[in-house]
Amino acid sequence: MFGYHVPDPDEAMLISGGRAKDNTPFRVITGHGAWVMPMFRKVSYLSLAMFESEIQERCVTRQAIQLDVRAVIAFKVPNDTQSIVNAAQRFLSEQQREMSVLTGRIFSGHLRSIVGSMTVEEIIRERQKLADEVLVASKVEMSNIGLWVDSFQIQSIDDNNLGYISALAAPHNAAIQRDAQIARANAAQAAAEAEQESLRRQAEYQRQTAILQAEYQRDIDKAKAEAAQAGPLAEAIALQEVLTAEAERARKQATLREQQLQAEVVKPAEAEAERVRILAQAEADRTRIQAEAAASNNRIALDQLLIEQLPEIVKQASLGLSKANLTVLNGPDGVSEIVNGMVGQGLTVFNSLQKALSSANDTESS
Repeated sequence: MFGYHVPDPDEAMLISGGRAKDNTPFRVITGHGAWVMPMFRKVSYLSLAMFESEIQERCVTRQAIQLDVRAVIAFKVPNDTQSIVNAAQRFLSEQQREMSVLTGRIFSGHLRSIVGSMTVEEIIRERQKLADEVLVASKVEMSNIGLWVDSFQIQSIDDNNLGYISALAAPHNAAIQRDAQIARANAAQAAAEAEQESLRRQAEYQRQTAILQAEYQRDIDKAKAEAAQAGPLAEAIALQEVLTAEAERARKQATLREQQLQAEVVKPAEAEAERVRILAQAEADRTRIQAEAAASNNRIALDQLLIEQLPEIVKQASLGLSKANLTVLNGPDGVSEIVNGMVGQGLTVFNSLQKALSSANDTESS
C-alpha cells in the first residue's frame, strides 16, 4: 500500500527525515509496519540476521613459535534500539558487507595479542580458554559498532610443519599406540582363549555325544537281548503261572474236602456223641433220682416201721424188767425213771437204726 511500509522479520526499518523519540537520529521500527510520508521521509533497512566471519591469522607464541590459527565468528545486530542505531550509522545499505571484514580484523588483533601471551602447550591444551579470552577482549569494540557475538570457535592450530606440535603429541601418540597394541594383544589373547574355549566345548560336546551314542547302543543291545529271550522267558513265566494256579486249585480243593468231611463225618459223629452223652446223663440222672426217691421212701417206711414197733420194743423191755430182780429206792419216782429210761433207750436204738439205714442208702447211691 502506498505510504505504508513493513520490515521483514529479520530487518529493522529506519525512518529518517523527521523527529524521533529517545534522541535518536531516526525512528527504528521492528516487528510491525508504519506510515511514511512520501518525499518528506526516507525509509532504509538494516538486516538483523546472523553473519559469519572466518579468520586465519599467523600468531607468534610466548616461545617465539609461529602458529597458524583458523577461527569462525558468528555475530549479528541486536534487537535493541541503541545497537541498531550504532550499526546503522556504520553499516547501512552497501556497507553491511563490511561488518564481516571489520569483525574479522577486530578478532584477529585480539587473537594475536592473546596467543603471544601463551605457550604452545597452553594453547593446545586450553583452546577454549584462548577462545574465551579473545571473545571477552572483543566485546567492548563489537558493542561500540552495534554488533553482538554469539560464538567464537577456534577450528585449527598449525605450526607449519615445524614438528613442535607433533613432538608434543608424540608421548600421547606413543601411549595411544601402546594402549592400542595392548588392546590388540588383549583382543588376540581373548580371541585365542575364546577359540580354545570353543574347541574345548566342541570336544566336550563330542565326548558327551559319544557317551550318549554308547548308552543308546547299549540300550538297543539290551532290548535286542531281552527280545531274543522273550520266547523262553515267556514260556517259563507261563509255566510258573500254571503251577501256581494248580497249587492254588489243589489248596482250594483240600479246603473244600475238609469242609465236606466236617459236614459229613465229624459234625454228625460229634452230634451223635453229644446225643448219647445227653441220653446217658439223662438216664443217670433218672436212676439217681429214682434211687434217692427209693431211699427216701425206704427210710420213711423204716421210720414208720420203727415207730410202729417202738411200743413193742418198750413192752418187751418192760417184760424183761418185770422178771428182773431190781431194787427201787425212791418209790414211784424211781419206777417212772426206769420206765423213762427204757423209753429213752428205745429212742436211741431207733435213731441208731435210722443212721445205719441212711449210711447204707448213701453207699448204694455212690
